[in-house]
Amino acid sequence: MAPQKTALVTGITGQDGSYLADLLLEKGYRVVGLARRSTNYRYPNIDHLIGKITLEYGDLMDGDRLCSLVQKYQPDEVYNIAAQSVPADSWNQPIVTAEITAVGVVRMLEAVLRHKPDARFYQATSREIFGGVPYEVCDEDTPFSANNPYGIAKQYAHLMTVNYRESYGLFACGGILFNHESERRSLHFVTRKVTMAAACIKLGIKNPPLNELGEPLVQHGKLRVGNLDAVRDWGYAKEYVEAMWLMLQHDQPRDYVIGTNTIYTVRDLCRVAFEQVGLNWEDHIECDQRFMRPTEIAASRGDYSRAKRELGWEPRTSFEELIRLMVNSDLALLTT
Repeated sequence: MAPQKTALVTGITGQDGSYLADLLLEKGYRVVGLARRSTNYRYPNIDHLIGKITLEYGDLMDGDRLCSLVQKYQPDEVYNIAAQSVPADSWNQPIVTAEITAVGVVRMLEAVLRHKPDARFYQATSREIFGGVPYEVCDEDTPFSANNPYGIAKQYAHLMTVNYRESYGLFACGGILFNHESERRSLHFVTRKVTMAAACIKLGIKNPPLNELGEPLVQHGKLRVGNLDAVRDWGYAKEYVEAMWLMLQHDQPRDYVIGTNTIYTVRDLCRVAFEQVGLNWEDHIECDQRFMRPTEIAASRGDYSRAKRELGWEPRTSFEELIRLMVNSDLALLTT
């Protein structure tokens, strides 16, 4: 019997980290998760994993802590998913975004290089590194043109991952993931805002959850959003973490675009979500300038051909199925 593998997962309390932990446990890994210490000790996404994983506290801004964890656990695989992950927040917090999302990755790479150089390393890169490139479809050869602080930080992190692979021989991969959502997505993201609002309005919830501005998500039967014409390639996060794992099982370290090669607008998102609860979205959605981005990314699809050819990965859940799944999950959440 092969010895049990150990995986270190940063950002384990988030959407991707929690799904990845589920997958790794199913595959027999010992999972060590890194979370930031705070006054909130409840992490809903990993409540079901308590007792099944080892939870450590630390921060990507603390290089000494990262080194000590790698030295202590000697992980076979390291998945760096932690980030200041909300593009909209990056304009208000550009320094924090740079420290965590950009330089934090170098601290993690240094920890691996110094204390477990044979570990396989996954870096969560983002579609945002392509920014406003004028291409209908993006693949691994598309030039980078990040146009917001978050995307720029992710671009730096991605290039440093490539640099450590080429300079030091680390098995380091960058997963260039297009937008991926799920019922575990936080309310800072427009997909979850819309599905939760549809559920709240349908059920007549009097005290809806708060948005990122500290206001009720739904006011007078209305949800306020930004640009309805913004276009995204949306996939299911639970499937995308499978691609992360597959990258580290491949013979050679490479970077891969993970997407669905389809695009939809925020308008489409609203339509599908409210149709699922039998409502007309136009009666309940208002545009609010406060949620508009200073710059918008291009309407590009993610070409996952390399991942399909080399890893055997492809998306299985359609956009409509994903949004309906999220709405149904929020309905269930609000009625329990």
